[in-house]
Formats: sequence, C-alpha cells, structure tokens
Amino acid sequence: MTIRQLSVLIAAGVLAACARPANGPTGTTITNVQIADGSGGPLIRGAVRILGDSIAAVGEVKPSAGDSVVDGQGLVLAPGFIDTHSHHDAGLTRTPDALAAVSQGITTIIAGQDGGHPMPLVAAMESLAVTKPAINVAFYAGHGTIRSAVMGDDFKRHATAREVDSMAILLKREMDAGALGLSSGLEYDPGINSDRSEVLALAKVAAASGGRYISHIRSEDRWFWDAIDEIIVIGREARLPVQVSHMKLAMITLWNQADSLTHVLDRARASGVDITADVYPYTYWQSTLTVLFPKRDFANRAEAEKILKDIAKPEGLLIGNFKPNPAYQGKTVADIAVLRHEDPASTLMGLIKEALAYEKAHPGEEGVESVVATSMSDPDVARLLAWEHTNVSSDGDLDGRHPRGFGAFPRVLGRLSREQKVFPLEVAIKKMTSLSAAHMGLRRRGMVAPGYFADLVLLDPATVIDHSTPAEPHLVSSGIARVWVNGQTVWVGGKTTTARPGRVLKRQAP
Repeated sequence: MTIRQLSVLIAAGVLAACARPANGPTGTTITNVQIADGSGGPLIRGAVRILGDSIAAVGEVKPSAGDSVVDGQGLVLAPGFIDTHSHHDAGLTRTPDALAAVSQGITTIIAGQDGGHPMPLVAAMESLAVTKPAINVAFYAGHGTIRSAVMGDDFKRHATAREVDSMAILLKREMDAGALGLSSGLEYDPGINSDRSEVLALAKVAAASGGRYISHIRSEDRWFWDAIDEIIVIGREARLPVQVSHMKLAMITLWNQADSLTHVLDRARASGVDITADVYPYTYWQSTLTVLFPKRDFANRAEAEKILKDIAKPEGLLIGNFKPNPAYQGKTVADIAVLRHEDPASTLMGLIKEALAYEKAHPGEEGVESVVATSMSDPDVARLLAWEHTNVSSDGDLDGRHPRGFGAFPRVLGRLSREQKVFPLEVAIKKMTSLSAAHMGLRRRGMVAPGYFADLVLLDPATVIDHSTPAEPHLVSSGIARVWVNGQTVWVGGKTTTARPGRVLKRQAP
C-alpha cells in the first residue's frame, strides 16, 4: 500500500473503523488534532489512539473506556522528527532527558557522523540501552574511527591494501552490531588523507551488509564539485544509497549555484544513483579552525588571507571554545585581531598555533578550540532544503555553541515554511519524518499510521519558532506543545519528563 493510498483510507475513516477498540486494553487517545501524517499530503482532522508503544488507530477514533485522553486543542499532530545528522548522542548518558532534542520535537537521532563513532559499537549500544535515554538512537560506523584504529598516528598517507583489509574487518564487525552503514568525514583527520579507492572499498563492505553511506564530503568549498563527483561515484560503484551530510555551498564564489548542484544530483539519480542529502537551516557552520586549512599548512599567510577573503570574513568567524585563552570565547577573529593589535590573517594563524601547542601540552583533551563560521547564503540554504530529496537535519549537540542544537527543526517550520513560504507545512514535516526515515532505512517510524511506533509531536503551526542564537545557543524553541517517544510523553508544558522510553535502533535487513 502506498503512502497516498494510506492517507485516503485514513481520511475515509476505514483504518480507524478497523482498528477502533471497544473494551480492549487501555491506551492514550489524542483528540481534536490536525494530523500531518508525514506523507506531505493535506492535514486530516481527527484523533490518534496509542496502545503501548505503537499507534493503534488514526482518523475518526473514539477513546476506549479507561483511556488517557489528551485534547490536542486543534493543534497539528505530526510524526516525531528524525534528525539524520546529529551529535546529540554526546553526553546523552549524563543527560538522558535530551532537552536540546525533545524540546524541538526530535524523537530519533542518527549518530556516528562525520566519520566518527564509539567503537566497539556493541558496547556503546549496550551502554545506551542501560541508560534508557528519552530519544531513539541509531548509529553509522565511522571511517575515521576505523582508520585510526588501524593506522594510529601514522595516518598522514594513503592506506596500504593490507590496512584497508583490516579496516574492512572492523567495519564488518560494526555492521554486524547494527550500524546503518558507513559514515565519513573527509575534511577531517584522519579521513582527509584517504584516497577514493579506500573509501570505495569500505563502502562496498557496507553495501554487502545492506548498509548505506553518508558523508561529510571531501570539500565543501575549494574542491566542492570534485567532492560531489566522489560521492556519486561511490554510490554508483558500490551500489548503495549515499547521502551528502549537511549539504552546503560554503564558499562565497560558490554562492548562487544551488540550482547547478541539484541538477547534478538529479542527473545522478536519473542514472540510477540513489543520492540524497540533509541540510540544516543556517548560513553558518561549526567545526574547528584547523578545518579551514585543508593542506594543514597553518602558517601559510597566503592561504590564511584567501580563507578570510573567499571562505569566511574575519567578522564571520566566531570563536566557540578556546581553552588557551577562554576570554576569546564569543568573540570573532576580527574582534581578537583588534585586541591583539594585528591583522586578521596573523590572528587566525596565531590562534591555531596556540591551540596546537595547548593540545600538545594536554594530550587527549577534547574541545580545545571551535569556531562558528558564516560562509553560506540564505537563498542557497532555502533552495537546497527545497530539493525533493533533501531532509532536515540539525548537526547539533546537547551542549554546543551552535544554535542548531536547540533550534534547527522549529526554525524550518517557523521561518522557512511559515514566514518565507519556501514549502508548505506538510512538506516541511515530510522532510523531518517519512523522508528522513526512508533515507536512513528506518521502518515503522516517520508516519502517523496504524502499526507505526508512537513517536509523535504536537505543535502549534502559528507560533512554532526557534529562539537560540550564536550568543545564546541553548534557548528553547516555542510552539512544541508535547512530544511522545514510543508512546510515552517526554516533553510537555515546556519541560522534559522523567520518562526514558528511547531505544537503540539497529539496521534492519532490506
């Protein structure tokens, strides 16, 4: 049965009539709602009944005797949002209520991104199962993590055939543990030193297990088109679905080429490559200062000046963390240059030099430096989000400096959909739910339909909006009234609950 056929049956009350209980087990009935079922089709007025962890009935539903009844007050009831590129798993065992995620309607996160994952994966999954977080978590296996395990500190070169074979063995183990597929972060160490053949060989291992490939591609600026070609080739030759992580045109000379990009991707799809993307709704990204130098030539003044001219202006490089001098946090490279009485290029090179010296003196310490860099344009972000095969992601953290960690999904609903009318509400919700589930290979999630897990979001389409900013990145959004995960309420009245119904989701056989 297609999603459209399912929607027709729901609208007609057929499925509701078939599933309507008389005096069976008690559940929860959410009445008086406009149902956005996740298909992108029109809203349907009615009710939804939850029984245990699943949706039992949708449409003209009457509560059973003993049911808990929630009056939806005419708000929109949607599937729980699926964040296909998330870092909200970091710290989840310490803060299992996952405030940053559930407050914006996220019920499932996909971790193991940018080539990094907790290894061995089976241990991480067991730990989360004990923690019982508020949200569902699935993982990719990270190319960078596996490469480090095989090559250690000797990673600044191409891997040998024997080393790639060793990586393949580790990846197969992680796939057997339930990883969705292979992730890569090819702008980061150690993945930046790999060649295309290495990544392709590992992608074929993921494909053999029915997995996928998701990538922070090799370049989001200088060599962008070559990087797009690489992921298309991997999809074609490894014969597996591929997804461009946080797709962006992150260089001033690339601006206004969103249509050219989607045309390239459409041609690849027409040729049989299952390529998709995710996008977060901001013109600025967060990473490390070092990623700005792909050749890692941090003392190259010409390169530093080019970065500040073509990638991000000095006033657009906002320091998130800087442990060598915490006073720099919240200041831009332009601000710090004034404080240091030097030109911005000298400041940029100097900050990296100081951060590397700190890392050397404090081996193993994480989060030494970070930057929030403005290098995209709003029209490009909107156009890439609107592409038919783009789903919404956050790339956010529970405790990060980028506002996307708390605001990405409400921002799409409030600013891009309601205010800018980039796409209708129903389409925005599809891009957060059923499309995301399809891109990740998740079953029984991403739709409001009988038999699906009861991951649900009750939202006010007139008021939903983000409030987090670079200056105050942890401000909670408005308009998310209630959130259920596997049938239990995890967010209501502007607060998290004590419920911890989240699950570890593993790859399912095709």
